[in-house]
Amino acid sequence: MNDERWSKVDNYLASLLTPFDDALISALADSDAAGLPPISVAPNQGKMLELLARMCGARRILEIGTLGGYSTISLARALPSSGKLITLELEPAHARVARTNLDRAGLEELVDIRVGPAVESLRSMVADEEEPFDFIFIDADKEGYPEYLELSLALTRLGTVIVADNIVRDGEVANLDSTDERVRGVRLFLELAAADPRVSATAIQTVGSKGYDGFALLVVV
Repeated sequence: MNDERWSKVDNYLASLLTPFDDALISALADSDAAGLPPISVAPNQGKMLELLARMCGARRILEIGTLGGYSTISLARALPSSGKLITLELEPAHARVARTNLDRAGLEELVDIRVGPAVESLRSMVADEEEPFDFIFIDADKEGYPEYLELSLALTRLGTVIVADNIVRDGEVANLDSTDERVRGVRLFLELAAADPRVSATAIQTVGSKGYDGFALLVVV
């Protein structure tokens, strides 16, 4: 198996199950044009997020890491017209690209982009006793994952679903001696999830156009 074959399969599955989508294609194009890093989720991964949010009947979604809004669009599409998605983005330039992409997709009324360090935004939300979220997607700096988990759990209810992306790190997550702070952050996140009686968790390895990686899936019990 190799990246070329993984991408070929991804392209086949995406063409069959996630047909041409102008809003998402434009979102990627605008993100590339603005110089954003090419780290948005793949089309089939975006559709998976949408389906997971629909499966749990999400009315309130929290996203940590907006980038150009590709995954934000996918998640917002799972919401009813009365729903709300709050997405946290550190970089103002990224947030501006995301806002344009969300407006084009007709989702501007459903999404609130909050700019600044995610930890600070999350702490403010906890302090303000913000209404719990039904679905949370974490896809930001891996060093911050442990704290994102702890703060996110303060914003959940029984049954809240949490998905954390990029947790396999090309297999490095199993390297006990890794000095990579991103790997160490992911490992601590997983250890916290495993030890926390508030959640039931698993993790899945994936291969595809984004290479070898995986995601963690948690539910508040």
